[in-house]
Amino acid sequence: MTTPATTPHRSPADSPGLPRARGPLSGSVLAALAGGGTRLPETGAVRASDPYGDDLQLLLYVLYELHYRGFAGVDERLEWDPALLGVRAAAEDVFLDALRRDSGPGGNDVAEAVDALQLEPVGDDGHSVSHHLQREGELWQLREYAAVRSLYHLKEADPHLWVVPRLRGRAKAAMVAVEFDEFGAGRAEDIHAQLFADLMTDLGLDARYGRYLDAAPAQALATVNLMSLFGLHRRLRGALVGHFATVEITSPPGSRRLAEALRRVGAGVDAQRFYDEHVEADAVHEQVVRHEVIGGLLEDEPGLAADVVLGIEATGHLEDLLGDHLLAAWRDGHTALRTHPHP
Repeated sequence: MTTPATTPHRSPADSPGLPRARGPLSGSVLAALAGGGTRLPETGAVRASDPYGDDLQLLLYVLYELHYRGFAGVDERLEWDPALLGVRAAAEDVFLDALRRDSGPGGNDVAEAVDALQLEPVGDDGHSVSHHLQREGELWQLREYAAVRSLYHLKEADPHLWVVPRLRGRAKAAMVAVEFDEFGAGRAEDIHAQLFADLMTDLGLDARYGRYLDAAPAQALATVNLMSLFGLHRRLRGALVGHFATVEITSPPGSRRLAEALRRVGAGVDAQRFYDEHVEADAVHEQVVRHEVIGGLLEDEPGLAADVVLGIEATGHLEDLLGDHLLAAWRDGHTALRTHPHP
């Protein structure tokens, strides 16, 4: 690992603090970032780890976060440290191999994969968090759900921007149009990340960026790491588009249920607005993403069809893992968080 010879360029104080380690792999990386360790995990240990486990997922999350806001007091130059990038690459291989193995049948039929996203279940299939929260969710469960989702929603749409320079023509124009809405259409108060911060404040949560990282289970970290993995690698641009399509197409019905759940428990207007906004905006976005972003990408690069399908299937796989974790805990009457049972 590189040791800077000059005064470090520290991340600002309003960046989140480093989280607590969840095992030897993440512990070694966190010690290095804190300036108190130089021994990074061996490649063999990384390859032998659980691809969905707390230790590997926190390692990935922390190293990816160096490309977002970083951590308070951590040297910003470590974002491109060769040794840390080597550890990250080994962890990414483990994660990506597991996703390719576990997510679904794969293939090149993008139309079929997208059509499947639009088939809304007639009722709750027992795995849907939004159905549970709409029907019987309690306020504390909605607060936990918001805390878990804050790891992404407080940087909503940021990972997807990485794909823009890698697109062209129709796909690029349409992607930028959708992202423009995600970032408030030029109005800072309407940026979707800000709307989610307002939701958190309304629910009595701490809306500071990264505040609930220690509380979030590995399954939640994995859903965010997926976006960073696909976004940071040009070779996975098709998978990132597939992921983005999944989010936009499945958002309206889920957001409608969550808005109804918030109204049912008496949450305020600011809490409801985030999901109400997604019901309306994403209903338009899904058509743009399907016909222009995906259509334009595959018109330019038909060989990326299998990667688009991977992005769709991997997103569904990880969302199912997270949903099963949350519902199993809530149905037993206890917290789904690792710490701070009632954030």
